[in-house]
Amino acid sequence: MRYREVIRPPLWLIAFVYFLFLSLVLSIWAALGNTPALLIFIVLTCWLVILYFRTALIIEVDEKELRVGRAKIQHRYIGEALALTPSELKLTRTRDADPSAFLAIRFWSSTAAKVELADDRDSTPYWLITSNNPNKLVEALKN
Repeated sequence: MRYREVIRPPLWLIAFVYFLFLSLVLSIWAALGNTPALLIFIVLTCWLVILYFRTALIIEVDEKELRVGRAKIQHRYIGEALALTPSELKLTRTRDADPSAFLAIRFWSSTAAKVELADDRDSTPYWLITSNNPNKLVEALKN
């Protein structure tokens, strides 16, 4: 394994969702009492923990291929790879976006790598991959 990165939701986002859940639990407690509120609290807390781990974006580069989540592509089909700055990423995922591109982006991340494809049979022009270390990802793809 040349490169591996796991991108999980930040703590502020988890706290925000948790406080939304707590407001729901408070409403249920006021309307129905302690037992239903406690039950909903436990269920929502477990659901949030599961959601935290299930929404992780796993990026792996090895000798054979690039894997992003469940998508994978062999190295021979990878063209140029670029690390994008926050301003470049903003343009690439909005105004300059290609509708047929593969997007593995997370809204809370401001850096990414753009991996262009060199496969004539594939209509996907590039992969846009959120990364906390886009320079390391690009370096792993080039080696």
